Amino acid sequence: MNSKNLILIKQFCLYHEIENTFITELNNYGLIEIISQEEELYFHPKQLPAVEKMIRLHYDLKINMEGIDAIAHLLNKIEALQQDLTSTQNKLRLFEQHFTE
Repeated sequence: MNSKNLILIKQFCLYHEIENTFITELNNYGLIEIISQEEELYFHPKQLPAVEKMIRLHYDLKINMEGIDAIAHLLNKIEALQQDLTSTQNKLRLFEQHFTE
């Protein structure tokens, strides 16, 4: 993957005034994926909203890494359930339309 399409962790941490180790810990917990290229560490831009959310949880709300891991797991589960609910509602609408015609 081209590093131009990736976010350099060093630069990201400098901009957000956080330690590089925080991003490494997120990777260790499996919350984000770090990409190593040419002796530099990056993460994919699609992970940016989640990383920024975890920064706020940790630095603003003082939630430790275990808490962030639990919150991320629960949020992922809620999102999957919402997708299932939307899919089920769409199927129900199709059946309702079919039987009311």
